[in-house]
Amino acid sequence: MPSAATSAARGDPRAPRAEAHVGEAPHAETHRERLLAAMASSIEEKGFRDTAVADVVRAARTSRRTFYEHFSDREDCFLALFEATTAEMMRGVASAVQSEAPWEEQVEVAVGRYFDSVAARPALFRSFVRELPALGWPGADRQRAVTERFADTLVVLAESGSHNQGPGAPGPLSRDAATIIVGGLRELTVSALEQRRDIDELRASAAQIVKAIIAAAAL
Repeated sequence: MPSAATSAARGDPRAPRAEAHVGEAPHAETHRERLLAAMASSIEEKGFRDTAVADVVRAARTSRRTFYEHFSDREDCFLALFEATTAEMMRGVASAVQSEAPWEEQVEVAVGRYFDSVAARPALFRSFVRELPALGWPGADRQRAVTERFADTLVVLAESGSHNQGPGAPGPLSRDAATIIVGGLRELTVSALEQRRDIDELRASAAQIVKAIIAAAAL
């Protein structure tokens, strides 16, 4: 099975991809992606706490100098990986939802794609759960920013699909309701990962709960 670093080099969509930086040369962005993929691979192999910068640069086939051109330290690379991985998750959710489908089906697809992402890389998401709080304010700030972006994504998806729904469908999703949904899904995922439960067990119940929140928020 190819490593995350190898997958990134081959263009595997499962490998975490960094957001583009304005004015950054293409080869520099490739180095950044390789470093993020190498960090992910090392975390999945032995955990973040046992991952050193040397492990990352060796797997990415770059130098320490290149690493420090992109990241201030190991923790900075980890936080960038968290952002890239969750951004990829949000893109997957947005692309999977069909606005012309019934709203209940949209919820099921969105929740299913969310859990697909977690189930595909449980060790990586488990590391996010365990290590982000230990990074203090930087970790908390990144987590809050991701929650806000995910909530905004849900609001936009709900708005784009509301025009195609029949009578009895809920109205637009408020930002507060979207934040409750994202926070609830995150806490459910945290609990499941810590207990090493099968993520697939959560799909049906989570979708039902999200649909209930959306319906109640529209009252």
